[in-house]
Amino acid sequence: MSHSSTLFLFLIVLFFTPALSELCNPQDKEALLQIKKEFGNPTTLSSWLPTSDCCNNNWVGVSCANKTQSYRVNHLDLNDLNLPKPYPIPPSVGNLPYLNFLSITNTNNLVGTIPPTITKLTMLRELQIRFTNVSGEIPHFLSQIKTLESIIFHYNNFSGNLPPWLPSLPNLYRVSLDGNRISGTIPDSFGSFSDSLKLMTFSDNRLTGEIPATLAKLDFDFVDLSQNMLEGDASVLFGSEKHTLQINLANNSFAFDFGKVRVSKTLLILYLSHNRLYGALPEGLTSLKNLGTFDVSYNELCGKIPRGGRLQKIDVSSYSHNKCLCGSPLPKCKHL
Repeated sequence: MSHSSTLFLFLIVLFFTPALSELCNPQDKEALLQIKKEFGNPTTLSSWLPTSDCCNNNWVGVSCANKTQSYRVNHLDLNDLNLPKPYPIPPSVGNLPYLNFLSITNTNNLVGTIPPTITKLTMLRELQIRFTNVSGEIPHFLSQIKTLESIIFHYNNFSGNLPPWLPSLPNLYRVSLDGNRISGTIPDSFGSFSDSLKLMTFSDNRLTGEIPATLAKLDFDFVDLSQNMLEGDASVLFGSEKHTLQINLANNSFAFDFGKVRVSKTLLILYLSHNRLYGALPEGLTSLKNLGTFDVSYNELCGKIPRGGRLQKIDVSSYSHNKCLCGSPLPKCKHL
């Protein structure tokens, strides 16, 4: 073979090798490029090029599964998209069938509602929409994605009520809807969440009414209902047999006898300030050796602060503005 023929063959191999060795699935690549187009081709996604491999770790926010799943795109994490004008979530996001993680955050120009095409993501486990202007009610069609384990919708413009269908997601571990405009009451159906649910946070919304008694059987690691307009008895969230780590009920209108509450021995953080709690502090608080943060200020509590545990090491301000709490670290009880 002549030198020129060898050189010609070498150039052919060199030209076609990138295409032959590309890991990115063609359908996934097409979907991603369409997503980029539907976003108005933001410069944030300038690394998404039709001439490069979407599974080479150079496409911003894109990750692919390993070779056992033929390098399909399974992780899409889009942050700080500098969209040239307001755009909704691209419907083409539903054309990534192996996606198990989808996150779009810190994008003010993201508007509109969640597209129904998202139900095509039958392997999706985590859905995050945070710090955007996505609006509307949380759509019922999300109940079709039975693989969902985590829904995190922090600080958007979602409105309407809490979705009563949430407990129909059998694998749900976390639901966080903080910082939206969600109103109405907590549905009775929430008492039927599976044991998998460990984190429930609805802070900084417009929730009203009382906590359903059905929630008494739930064993959360972390519950945050702060900064709402909830009222009545929240003692159903407590229990000595539970494994709760953090409870935040601050800035509501809860009113119940705190002295009758039995607290979880695993409790690390307890915020109850700015409510209408009455009675004394429960003796069980003295057994919480790892209690790090505790605040019952601005309530109607009375009586001597139990001695033991970390209660005497808590800052005085955490006990302030109550009816008649006394004893270390507050001044001595005059009437005792």
